[in-house]
Amino acid sequence: MSVTAAKGFTAAGIAAGIKENGNPDLALVVNEGPRRAAAGVFTANRVKAAPVVWSEQVLKGGEVSAVILNSGGANACTGPRGFQDTHATAERVAEVLGHSAAEVAVASTGLIGTLLPMDKLLPGVGLAAAELSAHGGEKAAIAIKTTDTVHKTAVVTAGGDDGAAWTVGGMAKGAGMLAPGLATMLVVLTTDADVPAADLDAALRAATRTTFDRVDSDGAMSTNDTVLLLASGASGVRPAQAEFAEAVRAVCDSLGRQLIADAEGASKEIKVEVVGAAGEDDAVEVGRSIARNNLLKCAIHGEDPNWGRVLAAIGTTSAAFEPDRLNVAINGVWVCKNGSFGEDRDLVDMRYREVHIVADLAAGDAEAVIWTNDLTADYVHENSAYSS
Repeated sequence: MSVTAAKGFTAAGIAAGIKENGNPDLALVVNEGPRRAAAGVFTANRVKAAPVVWSEQVLKGGEVSAVILNSGGANACTGPRGFQDTHATAERVAEVLGHSAAEVAVASTGLIGTLLPMDKLLPGVGLAAAELSAHGGEKAAIAIKTTDTVHKTAVVTAGGDDGAAWTVGGMAKGAGMLAPGLATMLVVLTTDADVPAADLDAALRAATRTTFDRVDSDGAMSTNDTVLLLASGASGVRPAQAEFAEAVRAVCDSLGRQLIADAEGASKEIKVEVVGAAGEDDAVEVGRSIARNNLLKCAIHGEDPNWGRVLAAIGTTSAAFEPDRLNVAINGVWVCKNGSFGEDRDLVDMRYREVHIVADLAAGDAEAVIWTNDLTADYVHENSAYSS
């Protein structure tokens, strides 16, 4: 049930006419309470869409009663008019639901540089509100898709059978421009645990740092990336912070993996595991460099275990390492040992969708994992119509 798996939430997804093809394009998620604590992380891109600017301001209050999301238009680089449209959207949601616009987050995705059709979006808010249901999570997840081929949801339930159970659920959209700073694309997470805003923020930032922030499809950062975490407190349970943080991380991890699996044109999912780094920052930097090496991504698509391109990517970083101590394994075969050739590359089996690259820097004990995908001709075709 996605974002409505947790108690205290309703959602809806409708076709408001924003997309010319008539597909669903407007989602509404409502926190029915009794609590309305919230936290959020957003794109690190200095060019921010109007909904990001608005929602960042909303989250400063630590409470969100509703989230309105549209696909079919990013409302990015649209000047003062774009921000006015975002404000009008929040006001309309507040009017329909009887809430304050200061507690309505707004998120958009689609083409950059075009105004939203407000004559369709605003009436759509009322239509979406009429469809709100505790079973509406799936429809909401479908309505935020752009070039996604599938909608993406995840749920984790924790606690015992004595009535102390609580849930974290979520939905995400994204199939390109996955190279985030703190967040990726549009994600809404919900929980019925009774957790204050400060603890939500801590859990969300810890989770996104090792999940969404380490999903790197194509090196392109969106203007609209938004991840929101809402807590209704409807379960009446206040879990231990560590347990709650792990549940949030697990949901984010699942959604992040689904984003990579649905990356535009991808035929391979690539796990880049960096070990033996002097520090975590070094491990992440090396992992990103490998994940963003287009020559390597093309080689993986051609099922060529070209470990030389891995070393070349490592060499562009500022990480601590000695070139003659580097080791690389591809799908369990150590094709590079001590900076030179190792086991026979013909032993590498690359027939399957998942490819596992291990880069050992032999410089310490830190490690990190970055997920990426191969680069195919279909990426160019799909991305020609993609923006944010």
